[in-house]
Amino acid sequence: MIEGIILAIGAGLMLGLYALPEKFTKDFKFENTWGLFFILTMFLVPVIASLTLIQGFGDIFARLPIDIILKMAGASFLWGIGVMMWGKAINHIGLSLGFSLFIGTVLLVGSLLPFVVDEIPPRNTFLTILAGLAIVLIGVFANGKAGLIREKDQKESGENQNKGSVLTGILIAVIGGLLATGFSYANAVGRPIIHEACQDVGNAEWITAVAVMFPIFISGGVVMAIYFAYEITKKKSWGSFKTPAFAQNFGLISIMAVFHYAASALFAYAAFKLGEVGNTVGYAIFNTACVVTAIVSGLLTKEWVTASSKARKFLYIGLACMVIGIIVISIGNGIEKV
Repeated sequence: MIEGIILAIGAGLMLGLYALPEKFTKDFKFENTWGLFFILTMFLVPVIASLTLIQGFGDIFARLPIDIILKMAGASFLWGIGVMMWGKAINHIGLSLGFSLFIGTVLLVGSLLPFVVDEIPPRNTFLTILAGLAIVLIGVFANGKAGLIREKDQKESGENQNKGSVLTGILIAVIGGLLATGFSYANAVGRPIIHEACQDVGNAEWITAVAVMFPIFISGGVVMAIYFAYEITKKKSWGSFKTPAFAQNFGLISIMAVFHYAASALFAYAAFKLGEVGNTVGYAIFNTACVVTAIVSGLLTKEWVTASSKARKFLYIGLACMVIGIIVISIGNGIEKV
């Protein structure tokens, strides 16, 4: 159990930090940076990792029943739409509130969704995990409150001129979060049979995580490719790729892509190591660690230096609740093994 928890936290740390190199790119517009990022992380990195690391790659996926392939592909496609919608929500309501609502929805639904695929654990375990999730969600929404207060302060001081519709942004973030839980479902429904196939051809246990990510990322990547191709064309940004800084940008974005992919694969392995409730416990720890990392990074980079004491108070309450929630969820997973 301890190993699985550490791996899930590590995956969350990686996901929370993966976007940092983006701050150092030059001459690229938003759609150039993220369009290239999604092409690399959704297609190039998974293909290279899968073909390099997985023994019997073709045999493994040839064994998958068509219904499992369709379920994984469909859920992953929805995940891709959800992530895209999250980006749109941020345009309306800002990063803090958009992040909190999106991740809050993902945590609530995505952590419980695997119970639909797998069986519900013993009552004590289940109730303790639910209690931990509730505490985590209190933390997420406390962070959202902190973000709202900070954005209000910035508007009053003239720092923030966000003209997006708040109601529209909230709806987009929540719907996007619901769709993004397709990642958790795809992992839960596909991992058992992919793991068996991987083992039959002599792969190490951790290779299953790499194999599971292949259909998830390729299917989700289709949405991203279409969306960013449209955005780059509409905004006439193809020419921005022709810059002396392209090599530097490509290197930085490649680091982002590897971190993003590795975080997801590490989560899949953590879920396996956590056992029967791994998709629920691992998913909650993974996303919570990601949020905590992103917030702490914001503190270190002085994003909150001008925030009011009230905003920072809600931020610290949120961080404390999420850490406590992780501990409660971990205890719930341990009850089953006592």
